[in-house]
Amino acid sequence: MLEQIRSGSGEAWSQFVEKYQGRLIAFARRRAPRSSDPEDLVQDVFLRFLRGLGGFREQATFETYLFVILRRRLAEIHRGRRISACSLSELDVDGMGTLPAADPTASWYIRQDEHRDAARTALENALQSLIGSMQERLDLRNVQIVELLFYAQWPNPRIAENVGLEAVQIAQLKHRWLKELRGAVAPTMSTLGEEDAIPWNSPDALDSLLTEIWENRRPSCPKRSTVGGYVLDTLDDPWRSYIDFHINQLGCSFCRANLEDLQEQTRHDAVALRHRILQSTVGFFKER
Repeated sequence: MLEQIRSGSGEAWSQFVEKYQGRLIAFARRRAPRSSDPEDLVQDVFLRFLRGLGGFREQATFETYLFVILRRRLAEIHRGRRISACSLSELDVDGMGTLPAADPTASWYIRQDEHRDAARTALENALQSLIGSMQERLDLRNVQIVELLFYAQWPNPRIAENVGLEAVQIAQLKHRWLKELRGAVAPTMSTLGEEDAIPWNSPDALDSLLTEIWENRRPSCPKRSTVGGYVLDTLDDPWRSYIDFHINQLGCSFCRANLEDLQEQTRHDAVALRHRILQSTVGFFKER
């Protein structure tokens, strides 16, 4: 589809828009201020996607890339407002990192960007591996704990009460997972200077980096097909319970947008099916 769009296929572009517009509209309606038109925002997202198509490196899925564009557009609208970066339902407007007191040179900015990208990529891959292994084992309670620790940044006692553990157990899990992440990114970090390494000893900086990664890569978000199974009530536990937690308790706006889009599609499909059934059986009633 991407190659067809790049070659100028209007049909491929129409299919692309149809596939993603619903979930983007659902997200924009929840996050856009009242003064903004969600449909105009989504239209702008697709325009920006086309304009930046030459630079799309395919390192993220289409959905993630489109959501990033939409979030940046919303950030522009919300500029000047203070928005928390610690909730899945909020926007990370301020970004992360601090500038030095002295006037930095152009080479300093380039070097910081390169090292930050390397550190972020290494941590992204490590987080994806950690979450993926938990999901494969159906260890979804620990996925919830990881989300609450590293994304929502809940305190240990609150998490413990939520999942039915002791606060000391949550602290032990956090220590173990940080150690695992540290080991996974060590080869990449060894190529950077000490001042450029991931700030493991700075909780605020590390939390900010983890939050940014979760917003942009969403390593724990379920597949759209899994959310579809939740809509149709075809999932077995523990996936059904996890999806309910992820969307309704943690408040993931991305998955909520997918959920609302799928619910709307399901309603439309039901109406279309009923219409076909009535059309195919109309002769039975005419004869009588």
